[in-house]
Amino acid sequence: MSATSDTSAQTAAPISRVAADPANAAHAGRRDRLRAGLSAAGVDAILVTDLVNVRYLSGFTGSNAALVVTASGDDRISTDGRYLTQVAEQAPDLTAIIARDCPSALTEYLVGSGARIGFEKHVVTVETHQRLLPILTGAETLKPVGALVEDLRMVKDDDEIEQIRTACQTADLALADILGDGLVVPGKTERQVARALEWAMFERGAEAVSFETIVATGANSAVPHHRPTDAVLGAGDLLKIDFGAVVGGYHSDMTRTYVLEKAESWQREIYDLVAQAQQAGREALAPGVDAGEVDAAARSIIDAAGFGEQYVHGLGHGVGLQIHEAPSIGKLSTGTLPCGAAVTVEPGVYLPGRGGVRIEDTLVIRDGEPDLLTTTDKTFTVI
Repeated sequence: MSATSDTSAQTAAPISRVAADPANAAHAGRRDRLRAGLSAAGVDAILVTDLVNVRYLSGFTGSNAALVVTASGDDRISTDGRYLTQVAEQAPDLTAIIARDCPSALTEYLVGSGARIGFEKHVVTVETHQRLLPILTGAETLKPVGALVEDLRMVKDDDEIEQIRTACQTADLALADILGDGLVVPGKTERQVARALEWAMFERGAEAVSFETIVATGANSAVPHHRPTDAVLGAGDLLKIDFGAVVGGYHSDMTRTYVLEKAESWQREIYDLVAQAQQAGREALAPGVDAGEVDAAARSIIDAAGFGEQYVHGLGHGVGLQIHEAPSIGKLSTGTLPCGAAVTVEPGVYLPGRGGVRIEDTLVIRDGEPDLLTTTDKTFTVI
């Protein structure tokens, strides 16, 4: 491939780097797997502009970057001058082109190659596409391609699984901390519990929280994605806590539902129903199983009990560098589940004005029994 200079886009010469550690080898291996699929996609190179995908393929975490992976192996990363040191440290095995407009700089690099250049059609804006077209003055063409990198990301390697496992352990320990310290009791507010749990995750080593922690008491627990308020936890309330930690860029996701001080029979009945559905969903996870069938395994139990209309979301989703990623597990999901995917199983029943129950785990699909990463007890518990 040839690189051309354009002072309007490129502000420094490319920087050559040499692979230095196993992490670089892992990222290089991911690029090789992507490279192997370029021909089937009908392209000779792919311009990667989604920042999560750039991180997955290179290790670089800056806020402005793009990457080109070519069939010939002449890969390049581009970022701007703010990240000179960072790109050298995080992606030392890649040559960096320093430019503010990273997609344009990498497209210029391919001028003269005659390449069919794939771009992430679900990421690239019309404006960016229109900016790239005039750069190609030779035989090069731009071709939209689908979620090639996201498809690779579905199957986690051993290092990724250990990061997710650590994130799950961090969240497990943080919840145990606040329960043990008496911070989840009537009189506290949803916001107080949420902030205490988030702080506990940071103290346990989280670099971030996976999403805004959900703490929902009483009738608020019937709102699937309730945001914490100053609502006060009360005796007899259902209390739903949905949260996660980020470690090494990888997310965890877990929901537990409790009852405060005293339980009514209807609360136990709904909890037992959701627990039965959640177990069925976990047991249905296996390589090659249709995602819709896994959802049906759990949903059919709730439907049979007459609460189908109160189960208003899918069974689960992939977890990794993003809190929601492929594969999706729901009624309308298509395709089969791959071995090595990290997914959630999270059925729920929500009774407006009364309360709701959701039970959620993060698991890795394996041959045989799935690997359960979230280990906080799921027994019906009054606290």
